[in-house]
Amino acid sequence: MAEETGVSVFTDIPESTSTRLNTDVQANSNFHGSGLPGLKRRGQGHGSRSWIKIDEHGDSKILELDKATVMRHCALPARDLRLLDPKFIYPSTILGREQAIVVNLEQIRCVITAEEVILMNSLDACVLQYESELCKRLQTNKDQPDGLPFEFRALELALELTCLSLDAQAKELELEVYPVLDELASSINTLNLERVRRLKGQLLALTQRVQKVCDEIEHLMDDDGDMAEMYLTEKKQRKEDFLSNDLYDQADIFGKIRGAPRSAPVSPVSSTTGVQKLQRAFSNLSSSKHGSVSASSNGQENIDQLEMLLEAYFVVIDSALNKLSSGNVQNQLIQFELLLTAATFVAAIFAMVTAVFGMNLKTTVFNDPDGFNWTLIITGLFCLIVYIAFLIYFKHKKLFPL
Repeated sequence: MAEETGVSVFTDIPESTSTRLNTDVQANSNFHGSGLPGLKRRGQGHGSRSWIKIDEHGDSKILELDKATVMRHCALPARDLRLLDPKFIYPSTILGREQAIVVNLEQIRCVITAEEVILMNSLDACVLQYESELCKRLQTNKDQPDGLPFEFRALELALELTCLSLDAQAKELELEVYPVLDELASSINTLNLERVRRLKGQLLALTQRVQKVCDEIEHLMDDDGDMAEMYLTEKKQRKEDFLSNDLYDQADIFGKIRGAPRSAPVSPVSSTTGVQKLQRAFSNLSSSKHGSVSASSNGQENIDQLEMLLEAYFVVIDSALNKLSSGNVQNQLIQFELLLTAATFVAAIFAMVTAVFGMNLKTTVFNDPDGFNWTLIITGLFCLIVYIAFLIYFKHKKLFPL
């Protein structure tokens, strides 16, 4: 009875394990090759979208996939995939997940895994440049790897193109803004004010976009846990090693049982020990799936590689932010100069009135002991009204918010 019980317990477990592993392999192969036509038929329905898949060898293809397929394949929740939806405008975001990195940087919206990039298909120049440049780099460095894992090479290119694009826009706006500001400083008219107002709106919008990318990179650099979460290749290798060791241990246990003579009794203690060992293996596998980077958050993961990569592009985006900030500062100085000029004009009126009445003139104002005081009060109120009129004019021309 003990032998039958022990054999039945060990026979059921490997079958379920093998079935689960075969199901995972089959699901993965469906995404990559054999099930591709089926996915296209699903993509023709509601919710399908065009994606560009780039594998680690630099080969790209266009797929029609729905959200559910991408979510299952990359193990992503719906809220993460929503960041890639072109119907919504989200600020730049980089998220590290268990099996993928979600990248939303300007026009480049993609999901990066340990072995492929699923890029939102678009005719935008940045998207086309990302696809062609990534394929070119992967194919060129196929035989001469640069030491970076696949996910970091894909992330680096996204950061590079985004930073270069924003920096180019900042330089272009800088060349357009400075002449207009210099012209406004020398001649204040309606045309110059309207040009400054339009350029200021573009400057503020671009500054906010650059600031968000800068903040996102800085946030990643400050959080070691988030950076460790993005080591997808290492986590995949660690998981595969664990699975291979786990299957080897199970095969060793099964071999001992199957090789034992039928007449030899099986000890209930050894059977219980084997079951507990398998239970611990499945428990470790589950914990590895949901918390494989717990050691990374404790500082045991070497994150210098990713930190150096992020720091290089943080310098580039911070430089672009400084350029935009300097232009904004000059704009604020001109605004202050306008206010100061208006205040100086009003003060000159007050000084002129007091100077005129301070001369030796024959006037009935001095017959009243309080006449001159009332003159100063009336002049001061008039100057205040004139200054308020200037402010209202500035606000009406939308020169700056008041």
